[in-house]
Amino acid sequence: MITAHQLHKQFKTKTGVVNAVDGVSFEARDGEITGLLGPNGAGKTTTLRMLYTLMQPDQGQVVVDGVDAARDPEAVRRALGVLPDARGVYKRLTARENIAYFGELHGLSKATIALRTRALSTALDMDDILDRQTEGFSQGQRTKTAIARALVHDPRNVILDEPTNGLDVMTTRAMRGFLRQLRDEGRCVIFSSHIMQEVAALCDRIVIVAKGRVVASGTADELRAQTGEANLEDAFVKAIGSDEGLHA
Repeated sequence: MITAHQLHKQFKTKTGVVNAVDGVSFEARDGEITGLLGPNGAGKTTTLRMLYTLMQPDQGQVVVDGVDAARDPEAVRRALGVLPDARGVYKRLTARENIAYFGELHGLSKATIALRTRALSTALDMDDILDRQTEGFSQGQRTKTAIARALVHDPRNVILDEPTNGLDVMTTRAMRGFLRQLRDEGRCVIFSSHIMQEVAALCDRIVIVAKGRVVASGTADELRAQTGEANLEDAFVKAIGSDEGLHA
């Protein structure tokens, strides 16, 4: 389980100080997919970066499986599998070698890496690309490789920043099935997306962020009820208080 409590993050710019995240709190539970939504510039990626310890909050607390990220960031990193917004792969290595390298960083044995690589390759339908050099991979193939290496250590908590961004229809369908599999295995999954149909189909709970704050949260049905809208996209737009959400 991942808990964010009153997270704050400011950035200094030439024109002043920007409150990128201004008191974000939510809970992502085991065995559920929690969707983190918001228009561009809402603070989603900054929030995710604080959750997986790439950034330290100015104020607030991140707790992963009972461990305070500020007190023991290494333990938190071991408990997390992360697909960040920037997900380049090592182009001179094959997909298998990319996965193995991350397994070694986590201290896994060669035998364990081989078992996990086989399981992830099957789950992500990577058998045909596993031993190809990643230079020249399509975006979908790079994303699969990045997810596999992020999950090689079998983490109980998974953070995915727009995992289907730029993927074709068939790869997107496969990715959605993989996310459901992670949930059904009892993992905690945090999933960021701009695609409302995807969110409605996948997420057990949804957290909507606008201007660095949580403006609504709940199930899709609860959000529609809270906003009085029958359509989730309309509920999202009303929650953030702007038609700009349609183009986010």
